[in-house]
Amino acid sequence: MGLGKLLHDHAEHAEEGGTIDHPRAYDVFASIGFAGRRREVFTRLAALSGVRPGHRILDVGCGTGYLTRILAPVVGPAGQVTGVDPAQPMVEYARRRAPKNCFYLVGDGQTMNLPDESFDVVVSSLAIHHMPVDARGSAVRQMFRVLRPGGRLLIAEFRPPTNPLAARLVGLLSGPAMRHSPRELLGDLIPAAGFQVVDDGTLKPFFYYVRAVRPQE
Repeated sequence: MGLGKLLHDHAEHAEEGGTIDHPRAYDVFASIGFAGRRREVFTRLAALSGVRPGHRILDVGCGTGYLTRILAPVVGPAGQVTGVDPAQPMVEYARRRAPKNCFYLVGDGQTMNLPDESFDVVVSSLAIHHMPVDARGSAVRQMFRVLRPGGRLLIAEFRPPTNPLAARLVGLLSGPAMRHSPRELLGDLIPAAGFQVVDDGTLKPFFYYVRAVRPQE
């Protein structure tokens, strides 16, 4: 089953967005796609976020909660990890596997009902491309709103293979939502929301990431 088939009411055009409603199938697909390196890659992603013990973390588009479960032992019992995802099945799946310091909410990234300046770090991985194009700016502005001044942002997106054959194969398996240049996808969304970009880079095999901070006021 290709990832495109996992999308509920998957749109013909990536601009319309979509949700993933089959968590078990998604986790199987992800494990195969990362060729046994999924935990290694997401552990490195967690390190890039700058998370520390006692931090309050928000994961926007948390899916099955995979990254939140890696972050949970880093923040420890004094910290908290909150995951938000628009798909009820994904959130329920995440909750069943959650450590005690993880909490999950059903909701869209662009309309999060969370207090202002309430998180130390906001992360989002493989989520922006699932949002409707006209909602992406609102979602990043929401990330800015809930992040404390001086807090850190990490957004990681899918980076298609550079090999034309491999890129075509990935496109056939995943559908139009993941046939994008991550730099074009993110564009100026992050600085336009008020963030100061710290750096960007690639994380093999499939990630392009941007790190930023909310300036001190």
